[in-house]
Amino acid sequence: MKKRTVAITAAIVIIAGAITAFILVNNSLGNKVEIESVIPEQAQNSGAQKEGTANAAAAAAAVTPEQLNGTWNIAEPSKVYWSVTTSKETVNFVDPSVKGTWKVNLEDASAMTGEGSVDMSALDSGTAQRDEHVKGADFLSVAEFPEATFTVKSFSELPKEWTEGTAVPVQLQGTLTVKGIEKEVTFDSQAAYSGGELKLSGTTTVTFEDFGLSNPHSIVLSTENNLEVRLELVLKK
Repeated sequence: MKKRTVAITAAIVIIAGAITAFILVNNSLGNKVEIESVIPEQAQNSGAQKEGTANAAAAAAAVTPEQLNGTWNIAEPSKVYWSVTTSKETVNFVDPSVKGTWKVNLEDASAMTGEGSVDMSALDSGTAQRDEHVKGADFLSVAEFPEATFTVKSFSELPKEWTEGTAVPVQLQGTLTVKGIEKEVTFDSQAAYSGGELKLSGTTTVTFEDFGLSNPHSIVLSTENNLEVRLELVLKK
């Protein structure tokens, strides 16, 4: 009888411990970063405006090639987001430590160049314990590989005529390097000129295996193999 009582007590302690651990993990692993697009949704949809807009208004909003052509530098508040989807929700990591350039040439897409890098030590999910693990030697090895980079190999052709605040589609094909491993990717993007700034919003999808990483699934949460990388960039001359 005494052994049975001890066994029941032990089982209750184990179950209680498991529930407590689940609650602690669940509270610490939730998504705490919201993605902020540099191009408002209405700007992305404005390309489908109805005909009949006043010619004077259209002319006033026209952007000249001289305004767009040239070298643009990534500036604040640019961010790069990394998103992973678990069995519970999508968890976002944000990195505001971004630098790079985009040389625009509306007449010749082949003459355009672009490159950027992010300081991986600035990666932030809003949970210090999770961030420490992700940056550690058993995952991103940030101490050994402090930067992730993207070098554009080709741009899709940009339209010759732009309107202030209206987004245009653009594809960036190039090499994404994370943890010293290169992966060819394509960012499907939107670009817009507004208030003297060039803005770029684009996404691509990679996998953990692309960069020699293991899927961080656990007994509490399962994790999809795909990772979304999102550029939200503001550039200035």
